[in-house]
Amino acid sequence: MFIQMIQGPCTRQDEAHQLLDEWRRDLAPGANGWLGGTYGFTDDNQLIGVVRFESREMAMANSDRPEQGEWAAKMAEIMDGPMEFHDCDDVTLLFDGGSDDAGFVQIIRGKVDDPSRLKAMLADTTQLHEMRPEILGGTLAIEEDGSFVETVAFTSEDAARKGEQLEPPEDVRRELDYAMKGATFYDLHHPWFESA
Repeated sequence: MFIQMIQGPCTRQDEAHQLLDEWRRDLAPGANGWLGGTYGFTDDNQLIGVVRFESREMAMANSDRPEQGEWAAKMAEIMDGPMEFHDCDDVTLLFDGGSDDAGFVQIIRGKVDDPSRLKAMLADTTQLHEMRPEILGGTLAIEEDGSFVETVAFTSEDAARKGEQLEPPEDVRRELDYAMKGATFYDLHHPWFESA
């Protein structure tokens, strides 16, 4: 799997949502390898999209389509500033990946010097599932320099906030502190999802 995260300032949220709906309706059918996406706005008007493709090659082939270029130009017009793109070939699924049933999504951006340590933390899900049943799933996407984008889907924001209050075992706490040092959290209170 390949993940591309797109982020940028946008106060014209209804128009952006409408354009993304248009992409799903008009362009998704011709986007070979497109698997789906998670989208939303933060409280400070950042539009965030985490888009999944089968491979980087398929994602880039989609980007090269003329109709995709035309759509992207329209999207750029309604943004309040430039968009950032993060392309990640190294993707790990938490449980079964994201969930279109999530009531709340948190996007975490950070950077680690040992991506395998971060991936190992996500691999041991038995303990996590027992402690945090409100986590429906997620994805961890890592760039070559160790920068990562983690997308975590929760049943609801209330459940997520309660879960955050639980103190994890010391070994888990140590790994969390390592992974989240300097990380930025983006809360999507009203996420929406698209699937192929």
